[in-house]
Amino acid sequence: MIQKIENFVIVGRTSDGRTFRPSDWADRLCGIMSVFGADHRMTYSPYVRPACNLRGDKTVLVDGKIHDIEPLAYNFLRNFAKDNDLQVEVLPDDYFF
Repeated sequence: MIQKIENFVIVGRTSDGRTFRPSDWADRLCGIMSVFGADHRMTYSPYVRPACNLRGDKTVLVDGKIHDIEPLAYNFLRNFAKDNDLQVEVLPDDYFF
């Protein structure tokens, strides 16, 4: 099976509309993908960022380019959403800059 690589957003709502807990799940998930910079500070990956949508739901934006760098990280993020029954929305290819 060929996997289509796409930009996507993980929304902090389950498929039946319940809010996903804990409330800091997006920060924790992005923290897993964060790195330490030359200034010895931890920063979020440019490919995985916390955000929120207009309804106020916590979200995680995932740039599909992360698959080129680390396919396992991309698959981990996809599987995190699937395993926790979270809503996933596909983003346009030119969404990230």
